[in-house]
Amino acid sequence: MPKIAIVLTAILWTSSLALGEPAGSDIKDDPAALTALQTYMQSASTNQAWLRDVSMDVDIEASLPKLKKAGKLHALRHISNLGKITYRTVTFQGDNTVKKDVIARYLEAESKSGDGRSMALNDDNYKFKYRGMFGEGDWKLYLFELDPKEKRVGLFQGWLWIHAATGLPVREQGEFVRMPSIFLKKITFVRDYELRDGVAIPKLLETLTDTRGFGRAQLTIRFSNYAKQDVPRLASGNGF
Repeated sequence: MPKIAIVLTAILWTSSLALGEPAGSDIKDDPAALTALQTYMQSASTNQAWLRDVSMDVDIEASLPKLKKAGKLHALRHISNLGKITYRTVTFQGDNTVKKDVIARYLEAESKSGDGRSMALNDDNYKFKYRGMFGEGDWKLYLFELDPKEKRVGLFQGWLWIHAATGLPVREQGEFVRMPSIFLKKITFVRDYELRDGVAIPKLLETLTDTRGFGRAQLTIRFSNYAKQDVPRLASGNGF
């Protein structure tokens, strides 16, 4: 969607200038923004329910620039009715170090992440600061700064863009406030969503991880071909 790409580029530029001390707005002065945020909170359960008994294609590109190593993985990803995530590898090309120490570690961490309620973007876990509306026409977006209430693994300091017309998330971006391993120093990410039939489904995830052993690890994940299923087609485990 070209319009949203333009809007997000403009917002990214604006927010990058504002990272020091962004000029905020009182959400009470913008009732439409408050309604969109409330709709976003209420739609979380609908999105979670849609992402059950669903399979999709996943294409992962990963690299360790310091070591000049890279790899590409194509896999099938399934989310069970209980929220368990499993993978089946279809093809892999590239360096085995990237496969084992970057891609496999990510898949394992995601498979063990649980239902995500402890990491949900809600009032229990975050403070939402309204930063204004951007865009025009059908692609007006509300920008919120997120401040986690606790320094807990899985929570991040960053930004959330909500589609004004639907209250659905379009992009999340930030830096995790606590590392899940002593071997990791910093993780930043950008997650984009596609709006489809009243739900927001993951489309793209990009992460940069500063490690203590391999330097910086780059990971780009693209999700496609979502299909609802009655019977899971993947075995348990990450398929490596």
